[in-house]
Amino acid sequence: MQLGKLYAYTGGRPFDPTRPCVVFLHGAQHDHSVWILQSRWLAHHGYSVLAFDLPGRGRSGGSALATVPAIADALATALAPLGSPGFLLVGHSMGSLITLELAQQLGTRVKGVALLGTAFPMRVVDALLTACRDAPDEAMQMINVWSHSAGLAPFAARPGNPGPGFNIVWQNLRLMQRIARVNGPAVLPTDFAACNAYDGGLAAAESLKCSALFVLGAADQMTPPKAARALIDACRDPQVVTLPATGHALMAENPEGVRRALADFAARVLA
Repeated sequence: MQLGKLYAYTGGRPFDPTRPCVVFLHGAQHDHSVWILQSRWLAHHGYSVLAFDLPGRGRSGGSALATVPAIADALATALAPLGSPGFLLVGHSMGSLITLELAQQLGTRVKGVALLGTAFPMRVVDALLTACRDAPDEAMQMINVWSHSAGLAPFAARPGNPGPGFNIVWQNLRLMQRIARVNGPAVLPTDFAACNAYDGGLAAAESLKCSALFVLGAADQMTPPKAARALIDACRDPQVVTLPATGHALMAENPEGVRRALADFAARVLA
């Protein structure tokens, strides 16, 4: 589905503006496909779904915007004409920061926010920022390793390789490489610089007028659970789900745990 310049996957069902809508926002150097399992389930269980490709990424037009607020502005413009009775905003990593900004713009239309693999501040070390700009292939390799729990060997039987021809570690790397090939090399350094520079997280969390769900990976090396504490404490109605033995790529490593947490939360806030 196209909303202006932005593409959004609807979970395999036509978008229905009369239903409450779950909006999915991906993280750095990714696209809507990271949500494929959770978005399809919700789309077939009573909700409308919009899993966006952020500006300048995947199938969305334009360039990769340089700041978290600018990306939220573009999404707010795309969502404004929709008549959905309420939104649940779901964001992973960089997408969780965008979710906080977008919730401020949409106001009372937002019935809940779910922040996965989040942290504030979401600092990126200078060496990685430099690698993203000057050595992107090596940077993507490093990011891909850190995005998965240390106990998940690339060729392990499960969950790393649940079936022939499928491996979540290499699948994630190939997605990052495809974004670089299709959307250009500027996306990677732009995304990580945007995470590093964003300073509005606590103010945005404190301003929330809705419930907030935090889904965290106990084995997350990129945004460890303790890094979300400031955001959790700033929210008026936080709920925390910590998934055991799960890394930063928690939608792939623990898809059922993420699905269950989102389904339970959606049933509560979108009732």
